[in-house]
Amino acid sequence: MLHDLVARYGPALVFVNALAASLGLPVPAMPTLVLFGAMAALHPTAIGAQLMPVLGLAVLASVIGDSVWFLAGRFYGGATLKTLCRLSLSRDTCVKKTERFFGRWGVRVLTVSKLVPGLSLLSVPMAGAMGTPYRIFVANDGIGAAIWATLGLGVGVIVSSQVDWLFAAIGRLGHASLVVVAALLALYAAYRWMRRRSFMKKLADARIGVDELYALMLSEAVPVILDIRSDEKRRLDPYVIPGARFADERQLDEILTAYRRDQKVVIYCSCPNEVSAAWMAKKLLDAGFLDVLPLRGGIDAWRDAGRDVTILQVKADDDGQADGHSTPHIA
Repeated sequence: MLHDLVARYGPALVFVNALAASLGLPVPAMPTLVLFGAMAALHPTAIGAQLMPVLGLAVLASVIGDSVWFLAGRFYGGATLKTLCRLSLSRDTCVKKTERFFGRWGVRVLTVSKLVPGLSLLSVPMAGAMGTPYRIFVANDGIGAAIWATLGLGVGVIVSSQVDWLFAAIGRLGHASLVVVAALLALYAAYRWMRRRSFMKKLADARIGVDELYALMLSEAVPVILDIRSDEKRRLDPYVIPGARFADERQLDEILTAYRRDQKVVIYCSCPNEVSAAWMAKKLLDAGFLDVLPLRGGIDAWRDAGRDVTILQVKADDDGQADGHSTPHIA
């Protein structure tokens, strides 16, 4: 019977599932916690006594898995974040959102990050990349894991009668229920993939290459170059394209008043597929700018081509913008 399986293997299953989820594998652990909480409420003698040990196991597994990504962030920095975002269906914006969450709340974001889809897996390596001491990371991550695991087990206890009914229904449906669940998940993934593919196809030609931008920078008609990376990203990667000005797409009105509509504008970021830069370019074009293009490959492509970059030094000028100034470097 199901409760016998949960009683025998439930703690190990919760530990393995929580560890796998914290390592980034596509195996959500919350349903397992809810199931165990429900089974503990339905069978207090056989399973209920294991509730607190299972809570501890879930927290331990989560901290162990998160420590792997913390150390990856510590040693590999922003490259770890990019790798994680390439595995996400929302990869084009997830890095920047996480950077801003971390920039606002610091390591305290880890206490709630597991309750926000996608935030935990990215904020953990961000903590490592930003130089957070490991003991402070463990304290905040442990609190977050405890809140997350307690919530999952608690929800299971509250909805135990509904879970019992659900499993009875699944038992009547047999293998057909698994087919339905798999089909729904496949349809969702296909929808997200098709939507992303359609968007990328529309933007495929609306780019400027590194060599073309470099030629423009040597001509008389030097374009305005906007760096729209977050402050946190610029702290991790303190290099900019020479002459670039910092811009925040959330403050679009300030950008619209700072530049003429007939100026050529090139926008770059460090996000996968430069979609953030493409989104910003579209906003400026909709506002009346005549010639706005994202830089294909962003600053990474510029650097890979061996072009000069300058070390970041934030200096506000008269129009409230900031420039990166220093001697040229190749990085």
